Amino acid sequence: MWERTLQDLIRDLRANKQDEAKFISTAIDEIRQEIKSKDMELKAAAVLKLTYLDMLGYDMSWASFYVVEVMSSPKVHLKTVGYLAAAQSFTQDTDVLMLTTNQLKKDFTSRPEEVAISLNGFSQFVTPDLARDLSPDLVKMLSHSRPHVRKRAVVLLFKVFQKYPEVIPHAMGRIRERLEDPDPGVVSATINALCELARYNPADYLPLAPFLFHLLTTSNNNWMLIKIIKLFGTLTPHEPRLVKKLLTPMSDIISTTPAVSLLYECVRTCIIGGMLQGTGGDALARTCVSKLANFLQDEDQNLKYIALLAMVNIVPTHPHLVAEYQDMILSSVDDQDISIRMRALDLVSAMTNSSNLQAIVQQLLSHLVRTEVSALPSAAQSLSQTASGTPQAPRLSSPSQNPAYRLILSQRILTLCSQNTYEHVLDFEWYLSVLVDLAYVASVDIGSDIRDQLVDVTARVQGVQRFTVSLMVKLLCDDTFLMNAGQEGSCSEVLWAAAFICGEYCGELADPQKLLTYLLQPRVLDLAPDTIAVYLQATTKVFGVWASELADRWDNDDLSKVKDVVDSTIERLTYFVCNPNIEVQERAANMLQLFTFVRADLTSYRPPVERSFGYDDNAGSSSNISEPDFPKSLFLIHPLFTAYELNTVAPNAQASVPIPEGLDLDAWIVPPPMDAMKHVVEPDEDGTIVETKKVKKMKKGKGKETGGTVKAKTKKNKDGDSPRDTLEPAEEMTEAERSEQERLKAERLERHKDDPFYLTDDRHSKKPDQHDVDAIPVVRLDDLPPLSQAENSRVPMLRSNGSQFSRQTFVIDRVGEMPSGAASVASSSPSPAGSSTAPIVRRESPSNGNGAATAAPLSSFPAYELEDEIPRSTSTPPPIKVTRAKKKTKASSGTGKKRAVGSATSTPPGGGPPS
Repeated sequence: MWERTLQDLIRDLRANKQDEAKFISTAIDEIRQEIKSKDMELKAAAVLKLTYLDMLGYDMSWASFYVVEVMSSPKVHLKTVGYLAAAQSFTQDTDVLMLTTNQLKKDFTSRPEEVAISLNGFSQFVTPDLARDLSPDLVKMLSHSRPHVRKRAVVLLFKVFQKYPEVIPHAMGRIRERLEDPDPGVVSATINALCELARYNPADYLPLAPFLFHLLTTSNNNWMLIKIIKLFGTLTPHEPRLVKKLLTPMSDIISTTPAVSLLYECVRTCIIGGMLQGTGGDALARTCVSKLANFLQDEDQNLKYIALLAMVNIVPTHPHLVAEYQDMILSSVDDQDISIRMRALDLVSAMTNSSNLQAIVQQLLSHLVRTEVSALPSAAQSLSQTASGTPQAPRLSSPSQNPAYRLILSQRILTLCSQNTYEHVLDFEWYLSVLVDLAYVASVDIGSDIRDQLVDVTARVQGVQRFTVSLMVKLLCDDTFLMNAGQEGSCSEVLWAAAFICGEYCGELADPQKLLTYLLQPRVLDLAPDTIAVYLQATTKVFGVWASELADRWDNDDLSKVKDVVDSTIERLTYFVCNPNIEVQERAANMLQLFTFVRADLTSYRPPVERSFGYDDNAGSSSNISEPDFPKSLFLIHPLFTAYELNTVAPNAQASVPIPEGLDLDAWIVPPPMDAMKHVVEPDEDGTIVETKKVKKMKKGKGKETGGTVKAKTKKNKDGDSPRDTLEPAEEMTEAERSEQERLKAERLERHKDDPFYLTDDRHSKKPDQHDVDAIPVVRLDDLPPLSQAENSRVPMLRSNGSQFSRQTFVIDRVGEMPSGAASVASSSPSPAGSSTAPIVRRESPSNGNGAATAAPLSSFPAYELEDEIPRSTSTPPPIKVTRAKKKTKASSGTGKKRAVGSATSTPPGGGPPS
């Protein structure tokens, strides 16, 4: 009878490519019949064909028992087939593995060729049970007379140790003997096994250090030396005395060996083993860096990669040695190999300091500048080159054109400059220029990061704010970002920072009126909604500053100019009011109302009449005192944004605020009113659960809700069984309780009246009684300046025209604002390394230019310690503080609501009696 051999199966399989699945199905059916044969040759041939099909992805787990049968064959060539099939198909879950234990024991004691076959096969399907049962036999085989058996046994022990670690102490003596084996192959196999085992628990292999050191100084096998050096790199962190012992042989190998692989492994071991510190470490480090620098000049890309990788690990301890090859490292940033570029970036980041930051950043920025791509040849030129046989030069694209790489490079520039809160930046004007240049040349989505850096630097470094404002004005006047808004990589987010900075520090603007035109141009509507909102906010701030400064030097000829600006602003705001975004719409509507009020005031303004004939001099002087010679609406907007100054806050400032004594954070701040409680469950004093519910009383078919309640008391039985519920009618609310309830409701409505998050209905509200003196608000005029000061002073200008900008040593606020009494905490808990930004909040300014007084802090919290400043004189009165005093009175008949009467009092600055 003719059977198909493995060669026939492969040949027929290639001949049936069109219907491969059908052919394999037929072949497997034939194999199922052949594998059941009692002829071991035929069975082995079927197992061999199944092994080939298993390599193609077809399952042969159903034939595991037949594989074990072939493994037990006394013929070597059949046993080889069985172990090959077992190594290919057996897994940790194969159930017939328990049948192989005795077979393996028998093969381990057979002829040397059978021992080798069984060791090779067993290494592929070692299980914890087999490792436990066969480990004594394997340990005995370490003393076998044949070197190739000892070599296989010591390698196989590595997998046995992984599955059954308890055997390691029993086998360590035999393994130590194999380090002195006369056969180099056995010694090399033992070193390989130890090198892998030492990664799991290096301390267990420290007793082998003398034998390993002897091999290091006597062996000439480079591959074995590599493994020994790698093994020492694992052991030295656990035994510091090895560092001094290995210093001399390692230096000799690095200086003399021509093998690049051995040289790199020595350098790597010196780095991770701590050999570059201490006595003799500097000389060894210089030698290592010089050898690695030679790799950077090699044409082999692999050598460049490993050199950069090793230098990254040397920089933390010897940055000055790596800095000597700065130009060579920066040239690798533009290498064609992306792996080399990334390692070069890592090295550049690690070697950055205050002295070389600017040079490195400028070099990295140059890689982001897109070079002009040469024009493609025309069709005629291509045909002529092809006909003449002239080879066309390949057009390689620059690696800097890769968007992913450009993004990484841009992020790395920001990280280099902002690490440790701008630790290495000495010139912040230069850094701000770098941020603007990066926004132009990045061409990737890095705009949000640049935006955050611009705002953070400007808030932290006061000496650079004027320069920043001038720089941001140029950004707002440039249409580049507006034209590319919405496109990928446009970095239009920097316009958010530009508008925010110009609005926040508008006192530094040279020409505020000119900027208003760019803030409300029609193209702004193409930006993101959050950016448009910032544009509108900046417009309001800039106009407020410009108007207040114009009032300070008011001339009647300026009236027409102000009217034109206000009319133009109102006309452009009409486009923003129709924006679909609710925030933009709300801000634009608020601005429109403000500017409409300003326009109405400017329209009704009449310049004071000059009296040159001497009539009514006294009357004229009194009118000049009461009415200013400029429109009062010019000071409407400016005080809205100058009450607080912008400060950075330390990262741990909130945690440093002490919790006042007696403060219960779980208690209700405002208890819920009784009329809003529909279902409240509260424990009684004796532990009884009282459930309060609203009930409705029906009167003649009409349901009316009353204030009555029903209390359901839940009590436990005497035996501790399930509680029983009883309903007891509650008493009606008394007049005092109802009055208190109405008072609480009135207070709640009063609080929510000016809260934008609550909608109130004032259609049915009743006006307070005009004769209720408790409802009159109390007006405090303690903060008014003296009359002499108010008569002769004017609102100071935010920007000093006489001061000229000059370069200075920048002082950066790295810590941020901390609460009073928490300075020690801030000094002991610095901000995390690498954090370049901190929260920026507004703090009430003690002297804010408009006379606003600093609010008194809460008595429960420590007060902030502020430096004394000279108060600025002002011609406009400070805002009036209104304190509403409410007294509990008897409820009116029929309403139950409280009525308050207030009294207005004013106290002169001198502290006299109120008027």
